[in-house]
Amino acid sequence: MVLEGLGKSLREVLKKVAKANKIDEALVKEISRDIQRALLQGDVNVKLVLQLTKELERRALNEKPPAGMSVREHVVKIIYEELVRILGEKRHLPLQRQTIMMVGLYGQGKTTHCGKLAHHFSRKGLSVGMIAADVHRPAAYDQLAQLGEKISVPVYGDPEERDAPSIVKRGIEHLKDRDVIIIDTSGRHALENDLIQELKEVSQVAKPDERILILDAATGQQAGPQAKAFHDAVGVTSVILTKMDGTAKGGGALSAVAQTEAPIVFMGTGEHLRDLEPFEPARFISALLGMGDIQTLMEKAQESMSEEQALETTKKIMGGRFTLKEMYEQMEMLTGMGPLKKLISMLPGMSGLTDQINIEQSQERLWKFRVIMDSMTEEEMENPKIIKSSRVLRIARGAGVDPREVRELLRQYNTSKKAVKGFMGNRKLRKQLMRQLQSGGLDMSELGGQT
Repeated sequence: MVLEGLGKSLREVLKKVAKANKIDEALVKEISRDIQRALLQGDVNVKLVLQLTKELERRALNEKPPAGMSVREHVVKIIYEELVRILGEKRHLPLQRQTIMMVGLYGQGKTTHCGKLAHHFSRKGLSVGMIAADVHRPAAYDQLAQLGEKISVPVYGDPEERDAPSIVKRGIEHLKDRDVIIIDTSGRHALENDLIQELKEVSQVAKPDERILILDAATGQQAGPQAKAFHDAVGVTSVILTKMDGTAKGGGALSAVAQTEAPIVFMGTGEHLRDLEPFEPARFISALLGMGDIQTLMEKAQESMSEEQALETTKKIMGGRFTLKEMYEQMEMLTGMGPLKKLISMLPGMSGLTDQINIEQSQERLWKFRVIMDSMTEEEMENPKIIKSSRVLRIARGAGVDPREVRELLRQYNTSKKAVKGFMGNRKLRKQLMRQLQSGGLDMSELGGQT
């Protein structure tokens, strides 16, 4: 997970609050110091850390919990709210006709994120075109053209041309029928005068609606000065933070950029074109603290299966039906919802388990289980009890696996069935799930009588 070290430290603070015999000034001071230490180790700006912990102490010692909330819950809520506050307001790029100019230094992932952003808008139903206006980096045009080909997005450029504003002018005319035009501009190893001048000229020609700065999270707190310098040059409207999946300095970049007038709109979390996530401070902190993010989880589920499918599977399980077919559908949902580690981090209370689970093995196990079930008959899927020794051997041969792996699947099924049965007997948990599903956008009215 993003900033796993920081997340682990902050979750230890929440555990300390939960286990405390009483919440007094001594404990508040102690958890304040723990949070300071965790944030500073996560490279978060010192000034922001001190502001946050000072406000945390003030609120924890003076505010009375709302009705129905314990003192412990109130302190956890304050920690959450103060962490969200330092990241600023959320902002989403509008889904409308627009021209977007991408800026950034060399090595920040600018060209790659032109492709990711194009992929994002294409998936939302908008027609997209890209302009290759990086006239200095060798093969910049070829890289953008390859990305465009992968996602069926046209790319305008001229590898022989050295005048970026001219390319942009012709490109905008060439792509005028497209809803969204994304311009990849030149970068440098540092903000040099000739780069600033070129960006100003491109901006004057393109008149972009958005000027997005691409920043590598490994830049840490230096992201702040970079963001300000680009903002002074072209008026940056928003930021995409890249490589958030592999750096300990992400806290520095997050807090530094949050101090500028350019909010973070996306995080790049991997190498694939789909690895671009909308940045929402509340969700980010919720996942970081291990509180989970049910809404994001439901959105990912809805991307991988239709609402009708999700409702049908839920109805079966809530109605007490759980055969191998329902288990198969659950596995399809999991494998269609991105990396398992990322998925686990969205589940309340589960993020701390990601360092205890061999995620790669778990993904492989899910895939193997699905292959085994593909070798079963309809009758076996509906009634797993009939699967005895001779059927186990036939299924194993059909799936190309060892018979013990078929038996392992059956053991897993029986364990899951018991868990579902236990869940169905817990009225409080069932109601909680219903609320979460409804908040995620699923119409659960048909199940109203079953709660």
